[in-house]
Amino acid sequence: MKVTSANIYLIKGGPITPVILELTTDEGVTGIGEAATAYGLGATASAAMIKEMVDRDVLGKDAFRIEDIWNELYDQSFWTKGGGAISFAAVSAIEQALWDIKGKAVGLPLYDFLGGKTHESVPVYANGWNYESYTALDWARDSERPLKAGYRSLKCYPLATRQPGGTLRHVTRRALDRDFCNLAYERVKELRNAVGPDVEILLDLSGGLTTDETIRLARRYEDLGIGWLEEPADAFHEDAIKKISDAVNIPIAAGERVYTTRGFRRIIDMQAIDIVQPDIGNTGGLLETKKIAAMAEANNLRVAPHNCASSLSTAATLQLSACLTNLVNVEIYPYFLDEPGYVQVLENPPELRIRDGRLTVLNDAGLGATLAADRIKPYLWAQCELSK
Repeated sequence: MKVTSANIYLIKGGPITPVILELTTDEGVTGIGEAATAYGLGATASAAMIKEMVDRDVLGKDAFRIEDIWNELYDQSFWTKGGGAISFAAVSAIEQALWDIKGKAVGLPLYDFLGGKTHESVPVYANGWNYESYTALDWARDSERPLKAGYRSLKCYPLATRQPGGTLRHVTRRALDRDFCNLAYERVKELRNAVGPDVEILLDLSGGLTTDETIRLARRYEDLGIGWLEEPADAFHEDAIKKISDAVNIPIAAGERVYTTRGFRRIIDMQAIDIVQPDIGNTGGLLETKKIAAMAEANNLRVAPHNCASSLSTAATLQLSACLTNLVNVEIYPYFLDEPGYVQVLENPPELRIRDGRLTVLNDAGLGATLAADRIKPYLWAQCELSK
C-alpha cells in the first residue's frame, strides 16, 4: 500500500492556525495527521516542512513501514537532529497520518497497535476558560462556566494577560513588577476560594520568570493545593527546572516544548519533573510519545499529554492516552469554538463527548476522526503527487 498523494491544509481562523495533512494511498485508503504548531507562530513553516518531507521521503513508500519512514525523516532531514517544533511537528503529522492509514486498512483503532485500552474514558482538564479575565475576582467568576460543564480540573496562567486575537501575552524579559506578582498570587487564591478544595487547579508559568522569582512565587502557592506547576523555567534550562523542583513543594510538569525521546532523556533521568507533558503533534508522533511515556513510567513519573491544536490533535491524543498506565489527564480547550473565525476541522470532534470531566474512548478505526472536507477545502495550501 503505497502513498501516492497528499493534501496540506493551512487553516487560518480564530485563535489557532491548524496544519492538517491528508495522505492517500494507491488503494484509496486515506490518513490524516496534524502538526501541533497551531498556537503562536510557525504554522506556515510547518506546512512547508511537511511538503518537503512528503515530496522527498514519503511519496511512493509503503504506508505500513512507519518506523522505517520515521527514521528516514530523522536521519536524512538534517535539521531534525537537535531540531525543534517545526521539524518534529512535520514528522508528527506524517507519522499520525501513516498510523491512521494502517488502522483504517485493518479496521482497528490505533490504541490496539499500542498495547490496547487500559481506560474506557480518560480524565480531561479545561484550559482557556479565563482568557478574558484580568482581576482576581474575574478569575473567580469565570470559573463557574467550566464547573457547570462538569470539569473538575482547571488550568490557568497567573502571569499572563490577554492580547487581541484571543491568545495570551506571557512574561517578557524574565521580569514582572511586584504589583503584578501579587496579582498573580491573588488570582489563584481567589480562584481556590471560589471553586473549593475538591477542584484541581493547575498553574502554567510558561517559563516566564527568573529561577529565584519563580521559587518565591511558587512557595506562596504551596498552601493552595495546586495540582502542578507547569513550565516553571524555559525548556532549555533543565538545571533551573531541577532547582525549582527541589525548592518547591508542588509537583512540577513540563514537556510541551521538548522533542522526541532524545530531548526528554535528560530531564527525565535527572528527576527534574514529576509530570511529563509530550505533545503528540510536535514531539514525533504517536509511537514516539508512547516511548516517552514508557521512559517516564520506568522513572516512576506520570504523563499528561499536552494538547493545544485542533480537534484532530485531541483525537490523536485520545488514542495514545487510552493505553497509558501512567496517565494523569488530557488537556482540552472547550471554548475555542466561541472565538470568531474558528474552524472546526472534524465532522466528529471528540470534545463533544466530554461528560463530567471525562472523554469516552470509542472503537472507530484509525484515529477515529473524520475530516470536515467541505469546511476545510478553502484552506488547501499545497498538494503533493507521486510522479508516474
